[in-house]
Amino acid sequence: MKKLLESWKYPLILLLMIGVSNIGAWIYLIALNLIVLDMTKSPLAVSALYILKPVATLCTNVWAGSLIDRLNKRNLMVFFDLFRAICIACLPFLSSLWLIYSLVFFINMAGSIFEPTSMTYMTKLIPSEQRQRFNSLRSLIGSGAFLIGPAIAGTLFMIGTPMFAIYINALALLMSGAIIMFMPDLEKRGLTHIVEEELFLEVLKKDWSLVINYSRRHIYIVSIYFLFSCMMVMITAVDSLEAAFSKEVLFLSNGEYGFLVSIAGAGVIVGAMINTMFAKKLATSLLIGLGTLVVSAGYIIYAFSNDFFMAAVGFFILSFSLAFANTGFYTFYQNNIPVDIMGRIGSIYQFIEAILIIIVTSIFGVAAQMVSIQIVIMLGTLTMLIVTILLCAFSLQKSKTKYWT
Repeated sequence: MKKLLESWKYPLILLLMIGVSNIGAWIYLIALNLIVLDMTKSPLAVSALYILKPVATLCTNVWAGSLIDRLNKRNLMVFFDLFRAICIACLPFLSSLWLIYSLVFFINMAGSIFEPTSMTYMTKLIPSEQRQRFNSLRSLIGSGAFLIGPAIAGTLFMIGTPMFAIYINALALLMSGAIIMFMPDLEKRGLTHIVEEELFLEVLKKDWSLVINYSRRHIYIVSIYFLFSCMMVMITAVDSLEAAFSKEVLFLSNGEYGFLVSIAGAGVIVGAMINTMFAKKLATSLLIGLGTLVVSAGYIIYAFSNDFFMAAVGFFILSFSLAFANTGFYTFYQNNIPVDIMGRIGSIYQFIEAILIIIVTSIFGVAAQMVSIQIVIMLGTLTMLIVTILLCAFSLQKSKTKYWT
């Protein structure tokens, strides 16, 4: 028991940081939506907040990976947690919508750099034999935050204001930064390592060439990553029309729609708990292959439903299986991407994914206006099903087992 606790000391601290950060992110998202809605009375102004994240990714991930792989990961994570905490704490003092958008854009840029940095640090810290268990616990914590975060936000709104909730999120990020400072320094180098390199534009050119060459040499790994990213792009596009579909096609009331979202949260929790219990017994290839296939099946049920009950069944199935799919993907990614270039690969791949999200989500929005929401949702989920069938076929190839062990 003592040996087990010692081996899980730092992973558990890391999971605590993820939990604090995820709960704070939900509080921040809901509070920010209410602040902008109260300020403008415009749903369009609120929806613009969701476009800022992929745009921020486009602006950072071209060059962020080159910094991440050359700088001290732990120090970088602490810096961006503190930076985001300060920026978020400044939001309540802004009276201009455009100033709020600008600051949110910089917060999203920091988050876009933090994500691949933390993934690289986790991969270095967690031994390969612990990764699947760690990722299943990570999914469980993320799904718990999905339920706990909005609940805490609602409580904060009852005893205070959205501004108060914003300060709570800033405090959560400060706590996250403090937790990271107690983590081991795996690199023992400072934040100025990049100045030893050649001119930064040359560095970028060299790094992009490195990622392109790596992708050409490892077609199978790139194919799995690309197909999973395509599924996530389709999920984002379909989810962008979720509220409108529920209200205009299924004719749900606000209360019924809220209950539908709660059912999805319950599915995530149940899936993550079962995933955690059987983490050592489930093959990574099955998690990502069958997991994504069942996710798309859940979306199909939802898209072709005509009442609350069928929509709820679809929501539960898709959210239940998403926990397995995410665990499989994270484990595959960490086991197959070299950790010394993980920052560059992750950043550039996420850059491409952000472009696809903006394009596909925009197409879905325009098509929903011109044709009908139901037809767009149906076509979107059928496309997702095709993508996941391909992903399942790729991941279950017997000749590729070396990538999954």
